[in-house]
Amino acid sequence: MLDEQAAAVDGTALRVALWRALHVRVDPPPHVLEDEIGLGLAAPDDGWRSRPDMDQRATSRMRASIVARARFIEDLVVEQAGQGVSQYVVLGAGLDTFAQRRPEIASRLRVFEVDRPGTQAWKRRRLIELGFGIPEWLTLVPIDFEAGGSWWEELTAAGFDPGRPAVVSSTGVTMYLTGAAVAAMLRQIAHLATGSTLATTFMVPLDQVAPEEFPLLRATANSARAAGTPFISLFSPPDILTLARTSGFREARHISSTTLAQRYFTDRTDDLRPSSAEQLLVAMT
Repeated sequence: MLDEQAAAVDGTALRVALWRALHVRVDPPPHVLEDEIGLGLAAPDDGWRSRPDMDQRATSRMRASIVARARFIEDLVVEQAGQGVSQYVVLGAGLDTFAQRRPEIASRLRVFEVDRPGTQAWKRRRLIELGFGIPEWLTLVPIDFEAGGSWWEELTAAGFDPGRPAVVSSTGVTMYLTGAAVAAMLRQIAHLATGSTLATTFMVPLDQVAPEEFPLLRATANSARAAGTPFISLFSPPDILTLARTSGFREARHISSTTLAQRYFTDRTDDLRPSSAEQLLVAMT
């Protein structure tokens, strides 16, 4: 891998980028999402597909969840942009490549990618090296969460207008936050302009996961704990809906893995389906 990458970019963000590319490389079409730009950013060693966490069969459901959630959110952003929403915020952006893959939509928006300073500096350099650059409608917002940085203050200082509707997405984040931090995030976003939408993933308690998935999810949870990033907050769908409504959202919907499977995987001839462990909350102001 590129020098300094391991220190600059979270391992989960790298894994997500590689899983998205793996979907294109090993799963037959139709592809739910076609994204190999993240692979180009990561520039892994030639043997990346031989890594244990890239095992084609063992990771199929997690891989399907990764591409399904990305596709769902992109469809949502396209829909909202068509209705006049002009701001899109990606919390915990990692190696997100929406701005590079969908410039015909992204260029009609102000896109704000929020992440740690090291990740943002590294990504900025890689985008320039690969010829994508940083267009005027894309803003990388570095936030040092560990130093107590306020993502809201930094976001508004970067040009985000809280008085205008926006789409805010956050994927693969809530399980690492305390319940209080999740609630605080929801309350902040719930006070955005009327017509704003939040789309965030959440993980359900392990006893609500499909039995055949439990061993992999338990191993994933143990690995996260060993890496110093344990799963802290798990929510049942009724609990996350209640939290969204009490946080001030006008409307909240649960998008289940079954719904995602019906929307994006119905015509597949293989058994690729999203994991039951990860679900989506969509909440509107």
